[in-house]
Order: sequence, then C-alpha cells, then structure tokens
Amino acid sequence: MQRLSHLALTLLADFHLIEGENFPTCGPLIVVANHFTYLDTVAVVRSVPWPLEFLGGLRTPGAPASTRIIPWLWGYYPVVRGTGSRYALTAAEAVLRQGGVVGIFPEAGNWATVLRPARPGTAYLAARTGAPLLPLGLDGLLDVFPSLKRGRRARVTVRVGRPFGPFTVNGRGRQRRDQLEEIGHHIMRHIAGLIPPERRGYYSDDPAIREAARGTEIYPWASRTEEEFEAGEHWRARRRGPPPG
Repeated sequence: MQRLSHLALTLLADFHLIEGENFPTCGPLIVVANHFTYLDTVAVVRSVPWPLEFLGGLRTPGAPASTRIIPWLWGYYPVVRGTGSRYALTAAEAVLRQGGVVGIFPEAGNWATVLRPARPGTAYLAARTGAPLLPLGLDGLLDVFPSLKRGRRARVTVRVGRPFGPFTVNGRGRQRRDQLEEIGHHIMRHIAGLIPPERRGYYSDDPAIREAARGTEIYPWASRTEEEFEAGEHWRARRRGPPPG
C-alpha cells in the first residue's frame, strides 16, 4: 500500500516532502495532520518512512465508493464519530506502548477545508501514553482532481514539523476536560504553522480569516453519533420518496 501511494501521488500530482529530516527513527509516536479531503490519508502513507496504524472514521461519506475499500486493505481502528470509541483508543494505546506509530487526524473529519479545533481523542491518547507527537501540514490535495481535469498536475506539499510533547493531565471532571482541550489547541497550532495562512481557519492570526471560518468549528456529530445521523438521513430520504422523473 505504501508503494501504491508513492505511485499514485507521483502520477496524479507534483509531490513535495519538506523537512523530511524531522522524522524520528522509531516510535512510540503519534502522527497528526490537518484533514480537508479523503486523499489526506494517502499523502500521510506516502510521506512517512515506517509502517503506522491509523485511527479513522467508521464511515467515509466524502470519499468515492470505489476508494472505500482502501482503508480496510491497509487496516485501521475504526472510530464511530460522536462516541468515545473506547475500543479504537485502547487499541491505539496498545500500539504506542509497544513502540509503534499511530496516525490520527485530530479534527475527526473533513467537513471543512480550513483548520478546526481538535476533538479530545488525540489529546487523551497523548496524555495516557506520554508519546510525543509529530505534526504534518498537508496542502494541495484538494486541487488534485480539479487540476487533472484541466490537464495538469497539482502541486501537493507535505511539510513535516518537529516532534513535540509529551503531555500529562491531572485532576478530574471539568478540570481534566479543560486540560485535554488546551492540549488539543496546542496540537492544532503546531499543524497551523505548517499549512498556508489562508487555510488556518480557527487558528489564524488574521481576524478576517477566523471570521470567514466561523461555524466550521461546530462538530457535525456533537449531539448524535454518525450511525444515528445516517439513520436519520435514510429516514428522511424515504419520506421524500424517489426523485421526480
């Protein structure tokens, strides 16, 4: 799969890996990156020099149906968005305690094309294991297929930041949640520094960019799990009936 990702991004894009010397030689390590498109996973696999285990959404509604088998071929720990997904977090913790590498997109979905706050899972995993984090900034993947339609390859850049952490939390209840939230912001600020300013959204220093990103920070599965959301969509589709004609 890593070889296929090399071939795919060589053929489909003008790929550039920047600051690749920042890759540690081994784990334990949590690789974190921004998440704007289903192609982000391919870029991470293409970039890293070692095998890694992914945590990812159980469903990938933004990906073409023809590509949805790829995560299962690679193997990953599925997360049901809107739940604690204790199984996936426990499995990832076990990987890290064995010195492995875990890949995770802290935003927990690609419903927007600017940076948003992290969900608590990444901070929880980092604090539980004491594993350092390695940030990646992904840029240009949104342009891959639109550029191919125009007969050219988009420039895709993966910028590798420096490892940071480890993190710890103490206390209970609200105090603990606040600490995890601040770790999440710290993680996203590291990623923000690796992507173009216009994509930094919630973490931009420019008030106009932050204002334009208003609303993207709302988590789509904050009140319902993705399974409940999908069931509701199917119910509404049945109520509407088939399309005219």
